[in-house]
Amino acid sequence: MSNRYAGLAARVYELDKPVGRSFGDVEFYAAQLKGCEGPVLEPAVGAGRVLVPLLEAGLDVVGFDASEAMLELCRAACARRGLKADLSVARFDDFAYATRFGAAILPAGSFQLIATAQEGLAVLKRLHDHLAPGGRLILDLDPVSAVLAPPGSTRRWTDRNGDVLTLTEERVDSDLLNQTVVSHLRYDQWSDGRLTASELELFGLRWWGVEEMRLALAATGFVGIIISGGYEHGRPPRRDDDVITFEARRA
Repeated sequence: MSNRYAGLAARVYELDKPVGRSFGDVEFYAAQLKGCEGPVLEPAVGAGRVLVPLLEAGLDVVGFDASEAMLELCRAACARRGLKADLSVARFDDFAYATRFGAAILPAGSFQLIATAQEGLAVLKRLHDHLAPGGRLILDLDPVSAVLAPPGSTRRWTDRNGDVLTLTEERVDSDLLNQTVVSHLRYDQWSDGRLTASELELFGLRWWGVEEMRLALAATGFVGIIISGGYEHGRPPRRDDDVITFEARRA
């Protein structure tokens, strides 16, 4: 996908999803990772919405992101709280660590940023190989209905400097065969009523079926797969769930 999360996009992300804001996932992941042996890896860590509260809970979390702008926000959030975080620029297709992790987590559907099924399988295999024996992968998926939902109206935020930031989304492609949607995102900055900066970005997502993901996890070497709905561990997903979570481990 072309998702870059550059300057204005990163600022909007921080305003919309500030550190510690939970959709039920922060508490869920903290509970599931309690007592985890070994460090935890969070790919696509963003501005630290989940990573920072996990660090505050005493977990050793390592993160990477393709966007340096997002990592700068994450580093700043850690510094304000006196936390140290191992953060680096990397992508799903090229991250590499000598460490073997006790767990890897992908909250909030970040796995769906991967463009194709083939690339998704390769990333699952790379994650599997970065886990210690018995290490767990926990990832969230949005239901298909959420991915296909039409964009809403223009959204707006006011930052600490008084600038107004707006985000307008236009759906430009829905590929049912390849299970992807692509939108044009326009980020605008308004200062004293004047447009002072704009960014345009292509934003793509791929949806995964529940059984498709279960088979993908099994095909890449994972065992002990648990599928949960609505952040209720072990409860089978229902049609009205906003999130579906998969947990699996390396044998």
